[in-house]
Amino acid sequence: MSTSFKFFALIVTLVVAAVGEPAPPVLGGEDAKEKQFPYQVSIQMEGSHFCAGSILNERYILTASHCMYGADGEKPASDLLVRAGSLKWSEGGDLLKVKRITMHGDNANFKNDVTLLELDEPLKFSDTIQPIEMSKDLVPSGADVIVSGWGVTNDSVLSKHLQWTTLKAISKEECSEHLSETKYELNNILCLAHKKDNGVCSGDSGGPGVYNGKLVGVASFVVGICASPSPNGYARISKHYDWIVNNMKN
Repeated sequence: MSTSFKFFALIVTLVVAAVGEPAPPVLGGEDAKEKQFPYQVSIQMEGSHFCAGSILNERYILTASHCMYGADGEKPASDLLVRAGSLKWSEGGDLLKVKRITMHGDNANFKNDVTLLELDEPLKFSDTIQPIEMSKDLVPSGADVIVSGWGVTNDSVLSKHLQWTTLKAISKEECSEHLSETKYELNNILCLAHKKDNGVCSGDSGGPGVYNGKLVGVASFVVGICASPSPNGYARISKHYDWIVNNMKN
């Protein structure tokens, strides 16, 4: 794992540790409604949200690999909790323990930024807790992709209520105008363009990108600062579909 990769994960951890009262969303988001994102979960440690994830089935949550690193290295599964079925990361829904973490082995520099969390006990599906289907298809350039999370706001604190917004998919060629192909594996990345003061930020990592009702991306990174002119980077589900399916144990 590269130094820059560890640094990003450390920044996420430090921001979450400084959580205070909620503030209005900074990145163009709006409050999610009840049952709007039943596949969204909050991943927590020591009582604080630090990343998000998506429900794939009763046992498995998909998130980002960089979320699993902290100042002291890899986070142990026994320290993690997943809250499902609530619009608030701090209360409500069901809170479950994590049994096992399965990270992609080649995850440096966000190349394959996907990780599976196996829950200690199965989720109980309801109107507010549901899995989302993964897409095997490429997202067309110009498509609207819905993203959601509890990421930090203008005051550098987490949003207490789940937020969502719509970003625009761009092609690999368009993305290469912003991101270096020598640094990033652009074939594995879904690049999402955003307007000024719009997009994802620390705390949104691991969360879903959804197109036509299917999961197409995992929130991976921002370039520079949140809401910078560069597109947001998401791990592309279509490139990681086989790895994800093969690593979900029945």
